[in-house]
Amino acid sequence: MLQLTVTMKGQVTLQQAALDQPDVKPSEKVGVSLLLDGTVELAPVSAGHDLRSVRGLLCRRGQRRATLRDMQDAVGSKRQ
Repeated sequence: MLQLTVTMKGQVTLQQAALDQPDVKPSEKVGVSLLLDGTVELAPVSAGHDLRSVRGLLCRRGQRRATLRDMQDAVGSKRQ
């Protein structure tokens, strides 16, 4: 695990190894996601967050496609 030091201004400098993994180049923007478990996730903005790129990713041949209602019901049942 890489360790970073937070400055008095609340800033951190990422080590080169942290930037090489998501292939971030100088002057590129990086998106930051704060996850519920306290994890901070970095991703190049160029990676995009376009859901169209994952369309059909989990669909298996011969498997019924999940409808929006199926997904909402599944998420709703996990929250109760």
